[in-house]
Amino acid sequence: MEDQDRFEAQIHLATQQPNHPDNAESILEVLFDAYNESSGFDNAVIKANFEELYRLMNGKPLKEIDEIIYAVCALCRDHEKAGFIKSVKVGGQLMQEISAR
Repeated sequence: MEDQDRFEAQIHLATQQPNHPDNAESILEVLFDAYNESSGFDNAVIKANFEELYRLMNGKPLKEIDEIIYAVCALCRDHEKAGFIKSVKVGGQLMQEISAR
C-alpha cells in the first residue's frame, strides 16, 4: 500500500462511526462471534462434560438446574471470549513489531 493510500485509509477509519453487526461493541466481538459459530463448540468432549454435569444435578428442581447451566454457559463463553480477544490483540502487536523491523 502506498503512503497516500495508507494515509487516506487512516483518515477514513478515524472519521467513520463503527457499524458493527448484531450490536457488537467492537470488531473483535464480530470476529469472536464468527469464530464461535464455526469453532465446533458442540464437540463430543463438551457434550460428555455437560452430560456429567446433568448427572450430578439429577434430582434437583428444574429451575435450579437451569440457573446453574446458564451460569456455567455464561462463564465458559466469557472465558473463551476473553482468551480469543487477547490472542487477536497479541497477534496485532506481533504484526506491528514485525512491520517495524
